[in-house]
Amino acid sequence: MHTISRSDAKNYDNILALILGGGAGTRLYPLTQQRAKPAVPIAGKYRLIDIPISNSINSQIPFIAILTQFNSMSLNRHIARSYNFDDFSKGWVQIWAAEQTMGSNDWYQGTADAVRKQIHEIRSARCAYTLILSGDHLYRMDYRKLANSHWENDADVTIAVQPVSREDAPRLGILKCEPNGQIVDFSEKPKTPELLDAMVSLDDPEKPYLGSMGIYFFRTDLLLELLTENNDDDFGKHIIPYAIKNCKVFGYQFNDYWEDIGTIRSFYNTNLALARQDAPFNFFDPEAPIYTHSRFLPGSIIQNCTVEDAMISDGSVIQDSVIRNTVIGVRSQIGKGVHITNSIIMGADYYDSPFLRPTGAPPIGIGNGSQIEGAIIDKNARLGENVVIHSFPEGTELDTDMYSVRDGIVVIPKSTVIPASTRIAPAEAD
Repeated sequence: MHTISRSDAKNYDNILALILGGGAGTRLYPLTQQRAKPAVPIAGKYRLIDIPISNSINSQIPFIAILTQFNSMSLNRHIARSYNFDDFSKGWVQIWAAEQTMGSNDWYQGTADAVRKQIHEIRSARCAYTLILSGDHLYRMDYRKLANSHWENDADVTIAVQPVSREDAPRLGILKCEPNGQIVDFSEKPKTPELLDAMVSLDDPEKPYLGSMGIYFFRTDLLLELLTENNDDDFGKHIIPYAIKNCKVFGYQFNDYWEDIGTIRSFYNTNLALARQDAPFNFFDPEAPIYTHSRFLPGSIIQNCTVEDAMISDGSVIQDSVIRNTVIGVRSQIGKGVHITNSIIMGADYYDSPFLRPTGAPPIGIGNGSQIEGAIIDKNARLGENVVIHSFPEGTELDTDMYSVRDGIVVIPKSTVIPASTRIAPAEAD
């Protein structure tokens, strides 16, 4: 066993939270064209990475590290601006980037390999327990309850699990739990009726299975032992199944809202759901807020508009327009006579200046008279006047120099210029 901390005290400040920054994020492309997956904006003013960091802070976990590799500049900048603890706090939020060392000169090869390559830093943190988190999920969890469950069961590993239906089980890692909560089997995306029947854990006809949430709580000495004795690259596929066979692994059942933001469709649906009156996730919880970068922006100006089921972020200007079922990001500039429905407008990183504007390009934002439906407009995009965008049939996949279509959703990449009167729509919409 490896000696990690001065004490194995079961305290929350003896926990290290490791947030996995993810791979290239191909399923969220083109939103990940210029940024890491955890840096993708959500709910107008936040980024995906804010969720696990905020959950950790609210759970009194003081040591938080983010493992990054792909397109990490904007993520690094966001974390540096957002999470600075004062000199009287012993806590920190750090970036642990992939790097060449005397022991390794290659990239992270998977989730377990990423953690393995940071063993020196994990030892330096001197925490008796390590919490492994993902950087692309939306949920609010008090990790103290997970830790308490781990300690009460005297477990080696605890995995957060959520009840799932038979319909959803084939796309998840499914865990078989005994009545006492101990996990005895694991199946990655079971599809055959025989496998599904064998993995039933709950006496609930609607949700009889327990799906892994990709949240793992380890004794740190055991985690390092598993990683040094095993060269496999992935937690879900390799380390967890091995641990189930050789260690005391328990499940912690989480019954609240949780969403994996893994695809453009899930990203789109999750954002639009946040703008509804019956939104499934509450950003307004005063006891467990979601933190982000303090931008010190003015309140938004909304003049002579019709607005229904919309989430509108700071620093925006919207005039004489109709906004329905839409998320509007920070610094959004929306011209007169614009109609936007079922869309995500991410806004801008800065206010536009005519001195910095590309020659002949329209201002940042949505030009007068434009009609936007079923689209994601990434940050700093410039749409001229009378641009028309309509969604395509679900399942449509398309890439052009100006836009992409993912599962029928039109995505305008970051900083793209769309000339006036451009029409992006399926032929049948003409």
